[in-house]
Parts: sequence; C-alpha cells; structure tokens
Amino acid sequence: MIYDIRHLTAYAYSRPVPFARCMLRVLPRDGAGQRVLTSKLAVTPRGAERNDGICFFGNRTTTLTIAKPHRELRIEMTSRVEVTRPAAPFPALTRHWEEVVELALKAQSLAADSPAQYLYPSRLAPTVPEITDYARASFPARRPVFEAACELMARIRKEFRYDPEATEVATPIREAFAARHGVCQDFAHIMIAGLRGLGLPAAYVSGYLRTIPPPGQARLEGADATHAWVMAWTGPGTGWIGLDPTNDLIVADDHIVTATGRDYADVSPLDGVLVGPGSQKLDVKVDVIPVI
Repeated sequence: MIYDIRHLTAYAYSRPVPFARCMLRVLPRDGAGQRVLTSKLAVTPRGAERNDGICFFGNRTTTLTIAKPHRELRIEMTSRVEVTRPAAPFPALTRHWEEVVELALKAQSLAADSPAQYLYPSRLAPTVPEITDYARASFPARRPVFEAACELMARIRKEFRYDPEATEVATPIREAFAARHGVCQDFAHIMIAGLRGLGLPAAYVSGYLRTIPPPGQARLEGADATHAWVMAWTGPGTGWIGLDPTNDLIVADDHIVTATGRDYADVSPLDGVLVGPGSQKLDVKVDVIPVI
C-alpha cells in the first residue's frame, strides 16, 4: 500500500508567546516493510530556527526554536509512504516464551533494535505486579511466545474499554489498568509492562492506522488520528512483530510507523517548553489516504 499522510497540529495562545523550543517526532521513518517516498514539514511562524536529526532509536527528529512573539504555532507534516510488510509467522510455530526470555538476557548487542534495550521497566511502562500477573495468565509453561502474546492482545481488546475521556498522557498505567479503560497509549503501555514483567522485550510504537469508514459513508477529512501499538520480540529469526491491542490486530499494511522507543516519552509527537502567560488551545487533524 502507498499512503498520503497529512498531520496538522495547531496551537492558539491567548497571549503572545515570546519564546518557544520544541522537539517534533512527526515525520515517518524508514524501516522493515516501510519506505518513505516523500516528506515535508511546514512551520508557522516562519523564521524558526530548525535542526533535523535522527535519535538513538532511529526516529526522525526536528528541533524548533522560535525567538519572536507569536500567537499561533502551526506544524503541518505531509508525506507519502509505501508499506509492504511481510506476513507474520504462524503463532504456534514460534519459540516457547521461556526460551525467548533466556535469549533476550544473553543479547550482547546494544543497538537500537536489540532486545536488550526493551527488557527493563521505563518511566511510563514500569513494573506493576498486578499487570504482570494479568499477562502471566496467557503464558503457561512452554507456550509459543507469539501465540501467547496474541492471546494477551485479544484479552486487552475484549476486557478493556476504549474511552478518550478516561485518561490523560500523565495517567499512570496502574490507574488505567485498575479501571479497565483508556486509549491506545494506555493499552500499549499495559501490554508492554506485562510482557517485560515476564522478561520479554517489548517496544512502544507511534504512528498512524488506516481507518475505513462505514459502508455508504464518506471518509471525513481530518478525522483520522495518531495511533500506538506494541512490538514484541519473538527470538532470532522471527524477530520483532507488531501487535495492536486496541484493535486486536497483528500489524500489517494498514499501520504506518512514525517512531519507536521504550514508551511514549521516547516517541511523543511534540514536546518542549514555551515562555509566556495565558492559556492555549490545541487542534489536531490527521488524514491517512490510500493511494495505491
């Protein structure tokens, strides 16, 4: 599949902001099964100092410094991305999960894609005993790791309620888990914490999911959204496999990756600081349009 993606982020401030510095992670990245054909980032106000780079995890980053008063910050990303992911392995034919735990602990590489980077608790995906116990129910002795991870994903989809009003970015996963509701960010963090609690490497992925309108209805412009899911390491050979607990989906050609990290803090689309009084209003519009 080839997609045209448009992601517009607009901040409106009640009073002029004299200075702002922010880090953006909104440009899609190249990777296994995904190739960026074109990409562009437009920023208003013009004249902002801009530095583009690649972070340790291989994500594309843009640092903006705006040193003149402004009442609006507008960031528009447009890109064309080709996605051709290989089929996932048959779940029952992967290594049993205890073997994967042992192999991960023996990993000697410290590269960004090494399982060693995603074994341990992180700030937004800490070890929570209740979540580890919840995950353990899907991992009886010697069960194939991918089969068990798929069951855990399905249980989260079935037993948790999607509710955009229930949590915020800073809501601890312990609270979202106890309430059994949240958004894709919460579900991804809960699954990651459960897998890591068992000793299995798991990464957080941000990006986009192609949405298909109901039969007979037109796709609404700007109505798509950013999304989050999990990458689970299943051992040498089968490697990293994407799992979407919000939708109970094995990641394939409908998912477009923007950034990968240990948790949301490594991949947040925009963070930084601004100097100025007053309030702000945020508006986000996303379009994911299949071309071919």
